[in-house]
Amino acid sequence: MLTHLVTPLLMCIGMGLAYLGAFAHPAPHHMPVAVVGSSRSAQLLAQSINDKAGGDLEVRTVAHRSTAVDQLKHQDIFGAYVPKGDGSGKGRGDAGDGNGQARVSGNAGATGNAGAAGDGRSAGDARTAGDARSAGAGNAATPELLVATAASDTSASVVQKIFTPLAAQQGAPLKVTDVAPTADDDPTGQGIFFLLVAISIGSYASVAVIGGAGAVLPIRLRAALAVGTSFVVSLIGTAFAGPVFHLVDHGLWGLWGMAWLYSAGILLIGTGLHTFLKRWTTLGVMALFVMLNFTSSGGIFRPEMQNGFFAALHSFWNGAGFVEGVRSHVYFDGYGLSGHLWTLALWLVVGVLMVGVAALAERRRRSAEAEAAANAAAVAAAAVAATVPEPAPKPVRGPVDDGVEEELEEAVGV
Repeated sequence: MLTHLVTPLLMCIGMGLAYLGAFAHPAPHHMPVAVVGSSRSAQLLAQSINDKAGGDLEVRTVAHRSTAVDQLKHQDIFGAYVPKGDGSGKGRGDAGDGNGQARVSGNAGATGNAGAAGDGRSAGDARTAGDARSAGAGNAATPELLVATAASDTSASVVQKIFTPLAAQQGAPLKVTDVAPTADDDPTGQGIFFLLVAISIGSYASVAVIGGAGAVLPIRLRAALAVGTSFVVSLIGTAFAGPVFHLVDHGLWGLWGMAWLYSAGILLIGTGLHTFLKRWTTLGVMALFVMLNFTSSGGIFRPEMQNGFFAALHSFWNGAGFVEGVRSHVYFDGYGLSGHLWTLALWLVVGVLMVGVAALAERRRRSAEAEAAANAAAVAAAAVAATVPEPAPKPVRGPVDDGVEEELEEAVGV
């Protein structure tokens, strides 16, 4: 009993190290953000923020607001600050309109047979009016912060805390614009993470049943059960995401496909591992698909908010592939989706290979057991032969012996 208690104690230690190590002290680490503007003041502001951040942020400048929006939707940055009075974006378009009106005004003056001086004044006045319109439209009344909560609500909150004091220095409230909002029934976007938890538990808990109760079955049948179970688990997860809790409002078929890839990878890997780990399989799959998986998935904190270890795991672990794949599919028009699908597919391939290795190991084990049983039988037979004496052979009788025996029988009346 004490030996079996080692497993839950190791689970306790592992969960504490993983969860507290990943979530206890979240802080930005080289988080990319942007300052919108091409002026000297925008560049100085970006440099000043960089210097004060001390490596927590990576601040860049982008010339236009539309460029910042594109980078947010591609998750290249996680916040973009538009300072008060910046003339980028709309200002450039308005300036173009002003210049066009200036040219029209000049031509109109020429068509009206105005004098050379009159033409110059007309064009100059028009250019001045165009510049005035450009400046008026381009200058933001209040500073604006662009975020994408679908990428990470916690990252958006951190960015807002960073730039709110800058807006206060300009004497204006900060306007926050969400360029990639989440579904109405999942305002924080963390429902995808808890969907990951449900699918993971259904998958690795099934490993214990298939490996334990199905241990007498051939490995190919256990693998088939694993694939079938992953199909059911993925359907349950899709039902949770769609009609039950409305975590996503479109793309359910794509979500189901990623859920199946994710669940099948876990079940096949766990089924293969059971051949080698036996009663330690539960601890092994929990370490792989809970302790290291949930903490590196990016569902609560993105890798930019974690230390280097979990940030590195995020780049190739299967939970991160599922979470980021669903985000990309549902909220970011499929940008970067292929990479996340490859991550899930590679984990499935690892599961298939693990089952193949387990099949070879079990075949060799059966051959070794059969050979050992044959050897044991041979040794037992030899031992029996050595300890039990053989019966003495019956003497061969000849004709004389038979005659003597007959005489004796007659003598005794037999």
